[in-house]
Amino acid sequence: MDKDTRQAVVLVSGGLDSATTLAIARDQGFECHALSFDYGQRHDAELHAASRISEALGAVEHKTIRIDLGTIGGSALTDTGIDVPEAPTTGIPVTYVPARNTVFLALALGWAEVLGSDDIFIGVNAVDYSGYPDCRPGFITAFENMARLATRRGIEGHPLRIHTPLIDLGKDEIIRTGLRLGVDYGLTVSCYQADSDGRACGRCDSCRLRREGFLRAGIDDPTRYR
Repeated sequence: MDKDTRQAVVLVSGGLDSATTLAIARDQGFECHALSFDYGQRHDAELHAASRISEALGAVEHKTIRIDLGTIGGSALTDTGIDVPEAPTTGIPVTYVPARNTVFLALALGWAEVLGSDDIFIGVNAVDYSGYPDCRPGFITAFENMARLATRRGIEGHPLRIHTPLIDLGKDEIIRTGLRLGVDYGLTVSCYQADSDGRACGRCDSCRLRREGFLRAGIDDPTRYR
C-alpha cells in the first residue's frame, strides 16, 4: 500500500447516516476501512446492509466485530423484553444502548492505530436524532482528547481526528448529500425492528426520522416497509 495514501476507519452500521458518511470519506480521498459491530442487536438485517454498502461504496475492506452488549442489557435494541417505542417519547429513549459509541470508537481507535491511521469517521448527528448523549459534539471532543493520551500514536505526535460530517445536518440534507455522492439508500436498513428480510416497521423513531427526511428532501423513499 502506498505510504502516502490516507486511510480511515469508517463506522458502518448499515443505516442511512453511516452510508452517507462512508461516501463522504471516500469523496475526501480516504481509503476506507469499514467497521461494523454485531453487538447483540435485535436483528442482523443491518449487518447484511453494512456489507452491501461497504462493497457498493468501494471500501478496501469490511470487518464485523462481535461484542455482546446484550449481556449488560438496558436497551430495547439489545433486550427483547423491552419494547421498542412506536410513539414519540421525551428524554433519552429506551433505544439508547449504554456506552455503545464509546465501545465502538474504542475498537475503531485500536484498528486505526494498527493501520497507522489518524482518522475515524462516524455518522453521529445532533439535529435529527433521538437524543442519545453519545451523539453530541462534546462527547466526540472528549474522546479525541482521551485518544491523544491513550495511544502510542497520540503521544508520538499523531493526534486522532474523529470526523463527524453529519453532526449539524438535518436528515433531508444528509439524504441530498448522499445522493450527490452516489449512495443507493435502497441498500440501507435503519429500522430498529426490521424483519429478517430487512423490511422496516415504519413506526419506530428511526423509521419516523428517515421517512420525514425523504419527505423534506422531496425524494421518493426507497425503504421497503412490511
